[in-house]
Amino acid sequence: MSNTLVTCSIVAKEALAILENMLSFSANVNRDYEAEFSANQSRGYSPGQTINIKKPPRYTYRAGRVSVPQATVESTIPLTLSQGGTDLNFTGIERTLSLQQLEQKLTAAMATVANEIDRQGLDLARVATFNVIGTPGTLPTTQALALAAVTGLNQRLDEMAAPRDKQRSLIMNPALNASMVQGFAGLFNNSSTLDKQFQRGVMVDSLGIAYAMDQNVATHTNGSQVVAGTNISGANQTGSSITVAALGGTITRGTKITLPGVFAVNPQSRQSTGVAAQFTVTADLLGGATSIPISPAIVTSGAFQNVTASPTTGQPFTIFGTVSASYGANVAYHRDAFTLAMVPMYAPPSGKGVIDVAQETHKGLTMKVTEFYDGVNDNYIMRMDVLFGWAATYPELSVLYAT
Repeated sequence: MSNTLVTCSIVAKEALAILENMLSFSANVNRDYEAEFSANQSRGYSPGQTINIKKPPRYTYRAGRVSVPQATVESTIPLTLSQGGTDLNFTGIERTLSLQQLEQKLTAAMATVANEIDRQGLDLARVATFNVIGTPGTLPTTQALALAAVTGLNQRLDEMAAPRDKQRSLIMNPALNASMVQGFAGLFNNSSTLDKQFQRGVMVDSLGIAYAMDQNVATHTNGSQVVAGTNISGANQTGSSITVAALGGTITRGTKITLPGVFAVNPQSRQSTGVAAQFTVTADLLGGATSIPISPAIVTSGAFQNVTASPTTGQPFTIFGTVSASYGANVAYHRDAFTLAMVPMYAPPSGKGVIDVAQETHKGLTMKVTEFYDGVNDNYIMRMDVLFGWAATYPELSVLYAT
C-alpha cells in the first residue's frame, strides 16, 4: 500500500486538529467577531487590520409618567490582528514521508503556535482584568479553602452581573490545579466524577464552572511602590486617570489597586456591592509620577456608573499584593469577557516558487500552509501561518485568582 503523500491541505487539516486540542484558554472565549473580517472579505473588501467591537448601550430607569429621553452612547473596543506561525524544512527524501510519520513534527510545531496564542490571551487577561481575589503566595490546599476559592470567584462574577448560563471557566496554572484537586477530593460523592478526576489529574467541571489547566497562565510582578500608596490629590476625580501625590516607587502595568471610599456597584442596578472597587494600572509608572492611568474609568453617575463615589482626597490608594512580589494570575471568566479572532489570509497562487498552498478552517481556527522549494539545497520549506487577534471585550466579567 502506498503512503499518503503530505499535501498542504492534509497538513493544514491535521495541524488544526492538533491546535484545537492544545488550546485551553482560547477554547472558551468569544469567537463571534471573526465574521467581521471573513464575511466582509467575501464581499470583496477587507475591514483592515483592526475592527472596533461595539458594546451595547445602557440606560437608566425613569420613575413616574413623564418621559425623560436619553441619548444612546455606544462604546467600542479595538481588536487588532497580527500574523505569526512556524516553519518546517524537509529534504527531498523527507518530502515523501507519510502523514503518520509527520505527525510528531506537526505536534511540536503546533505546540509553538498554540502556546503563543494562549500566552497572549492569558497575558491580556492579567492586564485587563481588574477584579482579583485570593492571597498571593498562598494556595487553597484544604477542602474549605478550595471551596471558598470557587464560591468566591462565582460571587465576584455574580456581583458584576456575569450570566449564569454555563459559560463560566477557570484557567489554572499547574500549582493551583494540583491544589484544587487535592482540596476538592473529599467533596464529590458521584463515582463517575471521582473517576474522571482521578484518571485525568485535573479538575472536573463543578459549581457552575468549567476548569482547565494551562501552563501559560501569566505571572504578575508588582513594582517597588509600597502597598499603602501615596495620597489622592484632589476631590471629585473621575475618568481613566487618578492624580496622586508623587509615587515613592515604581508601579508595573497590570497592578491592581483600590481607591479610598470607592465601592463597586452592580452594573444594572447601580447599587453598591459592598466590595471595594478594584482597578488595573494600564501603564508602567516610575517613582515620582503623579498620575495613575487606570481601567475601568471611574464613572460615578448615569447609565454607565460603576462606582459609588469618587476617591476620597488626602487618603492613600492601596496596591493588591506585596512590594516587588509576584503572583500567578489564574483567571475565572465568562465567555464574553474576552474575544479571539482567527481569520483567513491571502493565499498566493501556485507557481513562481510556490509548490502548493492550502487554507483550512476548523471550529473557528484558520491556518494557511504554504510549501515552496529551495533548489540549491533540495529543501522543501513548509510555512504554517495564522492571523489572529485578542480583545478584552467585557473585562468586568473576569476575575483573577492570585496564587
